[in-house]
Formats: sequence, C-alpha cells, structure tokens
Amino acid sequence: MFDMMKMMGKVKEVQDRVREAQGRLENITVEGEAAAGMVKVVANCKKQLVSLDIDDSLVNAESKTILSDLIVAAVNNAMDKADERSKEEIKKSTEGMMPNIPGMDLGNLFGQ
Repeated sequence: MFDMMKMMGKVKEVQDRVREAQGRLENITVEGEAAAGMVKVVANCKKQLVSLDIDDSLVNAESKTILSDLIVAAVNNAMDKADERSKEEIKKSTEGMMPNIPGMDLGNLFGQ
C-alpha cells in the first residue's frame, strides 16, 4: 500500500541533501583558459567567477586590475540574471503540474 507520509519524508530528505550539496558548491572551484593560457579564470560550482588573470601582453599593466575586476563583476551579474531567468522559465513551464504543498520546494530538484 502507498505510504504518503513515508514518501513525503523521502522528499524532505532529498531536499535536505540537495541543499547541503548546493552549499558546498561555492567552495569547489574549476579553472578555464583561453588563448593558450593568456587569459585564465577560476569559477566556483555556483557559476560565480572567482578570479580572472589576463596576461600583461594583452593589456596596459596599469588598467589590468581594474579591467579584471570589471569583467568579474559583469560576468557574475550576467550569471545572476541567467539564474533568475532560468527559475522563471522552469516555474512557467511547470505551473499547475505539481500541488502547492507548504514546505515542499521542488525547485531545488532542478538545480535552482
């Protein structure tokens, strides 16, 4: 026989584990590069740019730090907007499909 309470407990457990995993994503980093290593970036797994290094031969040394900070800020701003738009699209496409049960946030199951 179907045990609704047991299923709800499992859903809650899955939600908790997803939240824990998402909390760790900020501390996991990956590196990328372009132009044979002349441009290098470090990003965390929450899709945030952590650092940017541009080879001196590509820019004026005086403007390098400012340019790097501006690029990091612009990329992170775009990522924030992309995440928000993704949430809106998922909400729109799943509207009315799932019952609105207080405390049950299925958005986390979709990586949001």
